[in-house]
Amino acid sequence: MAASLPSAGFSITIRVALPADSSAIGRLTTAVGSAGAIVTALDVVDSDHLRVLVDITCDTSDAAHADQIVTGLRAEDGFDVRKVSDRTFLLHLGGKIEVQSKVSLRTRDELSRAYTPGVARVCLAIAENPEDARRLTIKRNTVAVVTDGSAVLGLGNIGPSAALPVMEGKAALFKKFGGVDAWPVCLDTQDTEEIISIVKALAPVYGGINLEDISAPRCFEIEARLRELLDIPVFHDDQHGTAICVLAALTNALRVVGKKIEDVRIVVSGAGAAGTAIMKLLLKQGAGDIIACDRKGALHRGMADLTPNWEWLAANTNKSNFSGTVREALAGADVFIGVSAPNILTGDDIATMAEGSIVFALANPDPEVDPREARKHAAIVATGRSDQPNQINNVLAFPGVFRGMLDAQAEEYTEEMGLAAARAIADVVGEDKVNASVIVPSVFDARVAPAVAAAVRAVAKGEKPERPDTVVVPAP
Repeated sequence: MAASLPSAGFSITIRVALPADSSAIGRLTTAVGSAGAIVTALDVVDSDHLRVLVDITCDTSDAAHADQIVTGLRAEDGFDVRKVSDRTFLLHLGGKIEVQSKVSLRTRDELSRAYTPGVARVCLAIAENPEDARRLTIKRNTVAVVTDGSAVLGLGNIGPSAALPVMEGKAALFKKFGGVDAWPVCLDTQDTEEIISIVKALAPVYGGINLEDISAPRCFEIEARLRELLDIPVFHDDQHGTAICVLAALTNALRVVGKKIEDVRIVVSGAGAAGTAIMKLLLKQGAGDIIACDRKGALHRGMADLTPNWEWLAANTNKSNFSGTVREALAGADVFIGVSAPNILTGDDIATMAEGSIVFALANPDPEVDPREARKHAAIVATGRSDQPNQINNVLAFPGVFRGMLDAQAEEYTEEMGLAAARAIADVVGEDKVNASVIVPSVFDARVAPAVAAAVRAVAKGEKPERPDTVVVPAP
């Protein structure tokens, strides 16, 4: 894998005191640029006749690269590095979300209606008719983002406290893109029964449960059991959000290369939570031939020591009962979908695929194959990275999915909702505008969440989903 490109995720600001001569600032920017960073801002903080105090902001590739930049500047003659600020850490100071009251509480009358004594009448109304909680409380628009910290991003089992910044970010995305009030619920237990019990107990507050970063195979049982126990939607975003976005991207990718989902052979690397959900949704959409691969190679009938989930995949995929490695499975395949581990394939492996091949290498931060190498052989390449074309990002799905379910007061999430959401995302791009570099809309496209919400809401109500061009986008 080639070195990662600089990105805003590793942006730093360095405060440097320089000699007050005409060449110092030029030497500073040259030193930073020559070390492989991208200068994004330069501000003069203070100066006198001897020194100039400068803040230089630059994007680096990773933490080690940032340290290398700083070390290099300290070695420059006359440069005095005063302070280094990691802009990502600065953004997280004090957390990223807050609670705001919707009522002003400026007068005694307002207080008496929002709280005692007036609130007692509302409490009694809900006690008499519990369904009124959806109308008269935050339950109407609130989602719990629940994790045990066992499978956070690509970081592994780092626990609930370390998972909290991710859950805060998720809550911020819910609000920004879907207008949904979400709150992190990080549980200090990884016991399946205890998690189910806790979520069941806190469910009255919420209109939906978003499970997040819970390791497989426990996540399958937790989701299934909670769906049986609760009368609100339970949605595991690592499974269903990823599956929706992959199907949307694949829909448009197949449009570009002129193939049909029922005719292509699809190889999926990674048979965990995300991979399983992807394959199930692709099968629901009519995928004709899928080969599921994991650490043991292709999952096939007769394979020993399979988990219940892998047994289901072996029984419902891999028509030819192929039993080789993922590299061997790629030969002649039309589509590769990776939700597994970095750098398991090379450009030469991609070269063995069929003409007009499609590669979705979604491991983060480093994909299964270097996208630059994959593009030499594949017709379309997508990753999960924001610094590459065709970013497949779950934010395209989950805000709109929950917006639609909450608006419809849905009691469950269904695969039909997932299919409708995927079609809505794909159609936002438009059949006349898709190309090899644009198979999904931008995560900032204001049409996406309303289109997804409308499609999900229609399915929840038993109606026909609207086309994206008929959906009214709220003013910002």
